[in-house]
Amino acid sequence: MKKVIAFLGLIAILATLPAFTEKDDSGLQIDNALNLRTVTNTAFTYGEKLEYRVHYGFINAGYIDLEVKPQPVNVKGRGTYHIDGFGRSRSGFDWMFKVRDHFESFLDTQAILPLQFIKTQKEGSYEDTDFVLFNYQLKKYFSKKGSQEMPLDIQDVLSVAYYARTLDVKDKPIGTEFLLNVYLDNEIHALKFRIDGYETLKTDVGKIKTIRVIPEVIGGRVFKDKDALKVWVSNDDNKLPVRLQADIMVGSIKVDITKYSGLMHGLNFK
Repeated sequence: MKKVIAFLGLIAILATLPAFTEKDDSGLQIDNALNLRTVTNTAFTYGEKLEYRVHYGFINAGYIDLEVKPQPVNVKGRGTYHIDGFGRSRSGFDWMFKVRDHFESFLDTQAILPLQFIKTQKEGSYEDTDFVLFNYQLKKYFSKKGSQEMPLDIQDVLSVAYYARTLDVKDKPIGTEFLLNVYLDNEIHALKFRIDGYETLKTDVGKIKTIRVIPEVIGGRVFKDKDALKVWVSNDDNKLPVRLQADIMVGSIKVDITKYSGLMHGLNFK
C-alpha cells in the first residue's frame, strides 16, 4: 500500500526495462481479433502534454510531466496510446528525498485497456522496477514480479487516470461512485472514487471549473483518513486533472497543473 500512496500522493512523484514487443515471458501473443470492449474516448489524444508542480507543505518539492506520445505504437498487432509519466524532485529538495521515477503505459486505443506497463522507481533509498504484459485471452497478467488471473477491466497506475477521463461524469449527482481495478506490484486493488462536489479553482493556467472527486484510501497508516485524498478535474470534455491534494500523517502534498498543450478541447475557464 505504501507504493500505491507514493504514486497517488505525488502522482507517483511519477535501467527502463525493454518492452516485450518481440518476445515476452508468457510466450503468448495478443490476438488482434480479440473481442475487447469498445470505449469512446473524447477526452485525450496523441500529443497531449501536461506539467505539474508538487508541493510538500509550503515547499516546492518537485515536478511531474505526463505525455501521450504523438504517434500510435503497435503492440502485438494492436494500436496503442504510448503514455509517459516522469516524476522528479527539485534539485534543492534532493537532499531530503530524491525522486527519479519513470512510468510507461501502452493503452489499447479501442478498449482503453493497458497491454503493457513499465515502471522504474527511485525514491530515496527505495528502488524498484516492473514490467507487465496483460493477456486478455487468458485473463491473466504476466509481470516481472509474478502472474495471476485478472479482471477484464484492469488498469495500471498510470493508465487508470486516462481511462477515468473517458467515464461519463457530466451532471452526475454528488455521491455517485465508480469502481476501478488497478494493478500494482503483483497485486490487484479495487479502488472506488466518488463525486464530491463542483468548484472553480484558481490555477497557474487560469480559473477553471472543476469536478472534485475523492478516491477512497486506507486511513491510519499514511493517509489521515479514508477521505484524505482529493482530486479536481476540469468540468468539460477533457476531464483534465487540475489539482491533487493529500493529507498524510506527516503533512500534506499538493500537485497543481502549471502548463498544458495538445488538448482535444479547450478548457472550461470561468
